[in-house]
Amino acid sequence: MNTPLDITPDSAPGPQDSAPAAMADARPLFWSVRRELWENRSIYIAPLAIAGVLLFGFLISLIDLPDRRREVLLLEPAQQQAAIERPYDITAMMVMVIAILVGVFYCLDALHGERRDRSILFWKSLPVSDLTTVLSKAAIPLVILPLLSFTIIVATQLIMLLLSSAVLAMNDLSAATTWTQVKFFQQTVILLYGLITLALWHAPIYGWLLLVSAWARRAPFLWAVLPPVAVSVLEKIAFNSSHFGSMLQYRMGGMFGKAFAFDSGGRLDSLAQLTPGNFLSTPGLWIGLAFAAAFLAAAVRLRRNAESI
Repeated sequence: MNTPLDITPDSAPGPQDSAPAAMADARPLFWSVRRELWENRSIYIAPLAIAGVLLFGFLISLIDLPDRRREVLLLEPAQQQAAIERPYDITAMMVMVIAILVGVFYCLDALHGERRDRSILFWKSLPVSDLTTVLSKAAIPLVILPLLSFTIIVATQLIMLLLSSAVLAMNDLSAATTWTQVKFFQQTVILLYGLITLALWHAPIYGWLLLVSAWARRAPFLWAVLPPVAVSVLEKIAFNSSHFGSMLQYRMGGMFGKAFAFDSGGRLDSLAQLTPGNFLSTPGLWIGLAFAAAFLAAAVRLRRNAESI
């Protein structure tokens, strides 16, 4: 006699069961990313340090801010905006440059370092796949550093705005000129959009660096730089052309012309100048992401068969 299977609403499988499973799958990646942050403190110390230096310099400049502001108010509106925005633009640019440099050197050492100090023997003994490990390392320059840079830049610029407003108010000058010219909240949206597009555009660069880090036995920086340079030189000598060099240059900063519609003065003053549709429809973006995926897949395969150096 067959016994009927008792399936109650509580015991029946449902969509709610997929949530714990998804969380369990994401947990190794989450802890792998946290491990990278614990082991590589320069990821957040370097951007914080440059922000601290810039903020200290801004504090010193507050001494003569009232006199400089009176001179600025005598200029044309466009010149006023450029002069008032300059310290905030410099702050954002410097933190972004430092974050990019941190991402480059982190990727070069991410998979090479664990082979050099033989810690790869320990990490490979843990129940964490090579795919999860490589993805966690790729997440640092593609996700963590852009978000960290955004937070540091916004916090630093907000402190600068509040300090300058207080100094101007104490000297019988209106702080409204600073807030109207800087357009803090609008610039925050532009900054976030710019960091996202920059990370996506540079994804193949970080993928290449991780691949070299997983392959090179020594001097990963030279192995990452010399092949592209050699190809460029060989092309110039053999064919008297520079298509490969132009492609590299385009990959470095070509996204700006695709993601933004700069005005005649090369400035971004409005959210209307953001062109996400044009950026997402650019073939170079998707070709670059395809190469990034291929580089990461190769890095996973190399790590799977890697041994200590």
